[in-house]
Amino acid sequence: MTAYFVVNPPSPDRKRLGSPASTKEQLALLNEASRRIGSTLSLSQTGRELTDVAVPRFADAADVLVHDRLVTEGEFPARPADGSAVVRRIALGTSSRADDYRAAFPIDEVAVYPSWSPYARCVATSQPILYPRMDAMTARELAILAKRDVVGALLEDSSFLVVPLQARGRVLGFAVFTRSPDSSPFHEKDVQLAEELAARTALCLDNARLYDRERRTALTLQSSLLPTDLPAPPGLEIASRYLPASDLTGVGGDWYDVIPLPGHRTALVVGDVMGHGTRAAATMGQLRTAARTLASLDLPPSEVLFRLNRMTQDLDATQIATCVYATYDPITHSCAIARAGHVPPVLLRPDGSTELIELPPGLPLGIGGDPFEMRQLTLPPGSVLTLYTDGLVESRDRDLDSGIRDLRRLLEYSHQDLEDLCDATIATQRPGDERDDIALLLARVRDLSPSEYVTWTLPFEAQSAAEARRLVRATLRAWGQSAILDVTELMVSELVANAVNHGTGPIELSLLRGATLLCEVADRSPQRPVRWEPEADDEAGRGLNLVNRFSYRWGTRPTATGKIVWCEVRLP
Repeated sequence: MTAYFVVNPPSPDRKRLGSPASTKEQLALLNEASRRIGSTLSLSQTGRELTDVAVPRFADAADVLVHDRLVTEGEFPARPADGSAVVRRIALGTSSRADDYRAAFPIDEVAVYPSWSPYARCVATSQPILYPRMDAMTARELAILAKRDVVGALLEDSSFLVVPLQARGRVLGFAVFTRSPDSSPFHEKDVQLAEELAARTALCLDNARLYDRERRTALTLQSSLLPTDLPAPPGLEIASRYLPASDLTGVGGDWYDVIPLPGHRTALVVGDVMGHGTRAAATMGQLRTAARTLASLDLPPSEVLFRLNRMTQDLDATQIATCVYATYDPITHSCAIARAGHVPPVLLRPDGSTELIELPPGLPLGIGGDPFEMRQLTLPPGSVLTLYTDGLVESRDRDLDSGIRDLRRLLEYSHQDLEDLCDATIATQRPGDERDDIALLLARVRDLSPSEYVTWTLPFEAQSAAEARRLVRATLRAWGQSAILDVTELMVSELVANAVNHGTGPIELSLLRGATLLCEVADRSPQRPVRWEPEADDEAGRGLNLVNRFSYRWGTRPTATGKIVWCEVRLP
């Protein structure tokens, strides 16, 4: 938080009020206070506005101090047992002796005032404390407390007034007004004017506190629901950024996610809940969880969005969101994408050109029940898929199309490092005063190396199970994975034997090493295998039970020419 120190020397149009101030002078000052105090929802700026109004017309110097916990956490502190007050100086204004006041009362200082001090007594009693002329002893005690001799020099024989900043029944802190020894001292009637100024300021400070607390809560909720560590999927390099909005009106429901899928495929998700504040952030968390749950079912992107749309309507009929969902297969380099009212993805090709991936936008989540359309494309090695939210490309001074054009131009002059590209994109595309949050997800495609992926085509014959065992054994030894050799050899043998007995040839066997070891057996039959519990005298039916027992997970998925049966083995 920025604390303020201001110097307001006397001028003909800002003359000192009488002591006591006349009714006309009081009304004029309060009218100015109503116009100037509370123009923003900032604690320090509100404090500065009070000092601007009070100095020099009401006092020669004024400072504003609030409970330190209000600044750091947005909460009121528990009352200390010893009656002390822990406060932070958020604004200080003076009409003269600027260097002395800056040295005596540093801005943004956290001070602990004991119960005997006028500051703590003001907070404890919620009553103003007036010293028409501060005696030398009290001034010296306050100087010793502050460990600054200049404090005593400034306060001795000054007229000193401490007024509580009280709003909604709670004391937020206090304001201190002083008049130098050569000025007229504060009158009892001036105390009432100071209380009125403090009351108006306190209400604005409390509004700023409540605003900051809600924004802090929304940001904490939103950031806690975003992924902290993204996985490193095979065949992809991932980089991401999330920037919260500059104020509460822009703290919305932007999110991104990278979800591992069966077969070492990857789902990339970016979404934006429309609306702002804590409610939008909470809805974002629900949708992100729902998207991860649907992804675990290994559905195509269009089906994921269709079901997510239904779930959005069930969660809150008044909340809508946009989303783009893509899946990527590192073996085939195929990518399937669908979007629900979201900004279109951008593909940066290896030659440096960009392509706006055109696909039907669909309606946002939470509206209607129409199915979503999906596009399949092949991503060449070295290309970068860019998913983002509208805060990156749209602002009050730039329409969506212009923002996307700017983004494409920036990507075309991209850095080789994805992290650098993320930083450059955010820095260039987002002005500092924008009021919307931003999610950016970049995924660069790379070829799998021979130490990550191997594949073989096996003849459609019984001997292929033995050949599969030999190939698996040799490969795992070359990869230094002998610890899982036996169990992997057993499961691959069973899957190949099943393909020979119940499928159609030829048979393709592949191994892919990532976070786990993926074993895939593909054949030309669309019929999926079914696991069942064999009787004691049955000669068949045990293969999939063995796979189910020894694998981390297993499953099947259809292909254009048949099916794939896969299993994963945990790596040591």
